[in-house]
Amino acid sequence: MSGGTARGVARAPWTLLKALFGWLVLFEARNKVLLAPGAVRLRRFEDAEVRRLAAVRTAPPAALVATVIATHRRPEALRAAVRSALEQTVRDQVVIVVDDGAGLPELPADPRLSAVSLARNTGVAGVVRNVGIRLTRSRYVAFLDDDNLWEPDHLERALAVLAAPGGPDAVYTALRRVLPDGTEHDILSVPCDRRRAAREAFWDTNAFVARRTRALYFSRLRRTPEVLPREDWELIRRYGRRHRVRHVPHPTVRYLMNPASFYTQWQQSR
Repeated sequence: MSGGTARGVARAPWTLLKALFGWLVLFEARNKVLLAPGAVRLRRFEDAEVRRLAAVRTAPPAALVATVIATHRRPEALRAAVRSALEQTVRDQVVIVVDDGAGLPELPADPRLSAVSLARNTGVAGVVRNVGIRLTRSRYVAFLDDDNLWEPDHLERALAVLAAPGGPDAVYTALRRVLPDGTEHDILSVPCDRRRAAREAFWDTNAFVARRTRALYFSRLRRTPEVLPREDWELIRRYGRRHRVRHVPHPTVRYLMNPASFYTQWQQSR
């Protein structure tokens, strides 16, 4: 048997599994096995930070929706993201900025805005966002990264669907993807399809607004740029197992395709 034939035979089971389950599902199963020890330590750190921060600060007021903004050393971009959150047409919200241990810049003075800084850098977006979720009280939770922006009607459109009779538990809107020079790359708008999502990473939590339940938390796995899928995909897929998720085909997020960030290679296949 030639070397090429032998490699083909060895790859055959993996190819079959990808066809059956989808490469993203298989990669995530592998991640949970290989990266679990670190996730356990980070869960302990997250718990300790929530206790510490809850003890030293005033809890944000209860609101219809809490917006969680994770940040790390992007002061100007963060201020723009915060403004886009505070300028939403929905006023019944609180915004919490969670800094991943670098220190907070000066932010706008607004009673709906609060900000905290973790005791050390984790480099794990899921942990940073989880602290924000756990420090707030609201019926719904939304997420915005420090290098992205919302259109003023993002929350209004999402909540209109969520609050409608027979509405879903979560929605995600379309993304207007922009390049670093500000030009539009495209609009990503994909209906909610779990089978398709097993093979394509089109979910992103910048567009995601969900009812607060016990399932609304991010993976604590340490995902370097080489580790796929991202924590956004993992959250929405897991949340969608027992909750109804619907797509709103209207672009309400300006998503920066920043080479310095862990932006998703949307069309990548394995």
